[in-house]
Amino acid sequence: MSPLEQAIARRIRLQGPISIAAFMAEALGHPEHGYYMQAEPLGARGDFITAPEISQMFGELIGLWCAEVWRLMGQPDPFQLIELGPGHGTLMADALRAAKVLPGFGEAARIQLVETSPVLRERQKAALAQWPPAWHQGIDSLPEGPSILVANEFFDALPAHQFERRPEGWRERMVALDGERFVLAVSPYPTPPEVLIPQRLRLGAPVGAVAEVSPSAVSTMRAIAERIEAAGGAALLVDYGHAGHRTGATLQAVRRHQRHDFLEDPGTADLTAHVDFAALTNAARPYAAVYGPVAQGDFLRGLGIELRARQLRKSADGAQKAAIDAATRRLIDPGEMGTLFKVLAVCDRGLAPPPGFDRAESTQ
Repeated sequence: MSPLEQAIARRIRLQGPISIAAFMAEALGHPEHGYYMQAEPLGARGDFITAPEISQMFGELIGLWCAEVWRLMGQPDPFQLIELGPGHGTLMADALRAAKVLPGFGEAARIQLVETSPVLRERQKAALAQWPPAWHQGIDSLPEGPSILVANEFFDALPAHQFERRPEGWRERMVALDGERFVLAVSPYPTPPEVLIPQRLRLGAPVGAVAEVSPSAVSTMRAIAERIEAAGGAALLVDYGHAGHRTGATLQAVRRHQRHDFLEDPGTADLTAHVDFAALTNAARPYAAVYGPVAQGDFLRGLGIELRARQLRKSADGAQKAAIDAATRRLIDPGEMGTLFKVLAVCDRGLAPPPGFDRAESTQ
């Protein structure tokens, strides 16, 4: 057993089976042996590639979105420009470069990054040398004041609980030990996170159905919305998931760009679950206006990605043109990231509707 496996096994022997969410939190965030503490997760050498690594256009368009939102906010100076889970810093660097079109934006922005990985912090430091950021372990230490927050593929990595609909009711799936192997078990009794299963699913799902809930995602979204209510601003969330509540097991592990058993070799693979955007909407709505979710393809088209691609092609050679076309397809086509990925905006109620969304708030 690896040191992380030994630590998790010791915990199970002491307290009994643990939730999948607890297992996920240890596998990703253990302070010494967790996946994000030691691995290089992004890019060709890592386990997954995010939109900013696919094309500069993604970060550029988000930068223009932030600049326009800052204008709608009345151009506060200073303001906090926050990114949750900023990866290599590519998105933020591309965004700041593009946002230069609006004078004063870069000078007013105070860059705040929420990042736990020491490996990725070093990459971010290099990428953002022109705009030195401050780093935070979590959102609780972020400075007060008006803010624009971006979270791209952040919520999918927050710990999720899984439940099965049994004849006797909903029961949580747990991680137990069989010798030195981690195996799934089912709690014989109800557990507290069950209350987050939406009522429609709780009452209507058939026996055998699986539901996933993430208290961490709900509480993080509420904290973001409360921050916006208190000091003004907006948040833009991009992630893969479903617009409405639904059943199904979506938790997956990815290792070297291949599917991997999430119970095997914890700390060596990325673990994610589809985001329930309806749950995020419900968490934010008491405090702020919510727009979307809209499909990523529609959002990027609305911001002008096809025009930007044509501009880039003008000065590109043949191979570069093919790469631009491939990146555009990957970001917006329904068969690629265009529909699986969704975009949600959470804004101060006094703010005009942000670009890329219908004028009406979400009715979810």
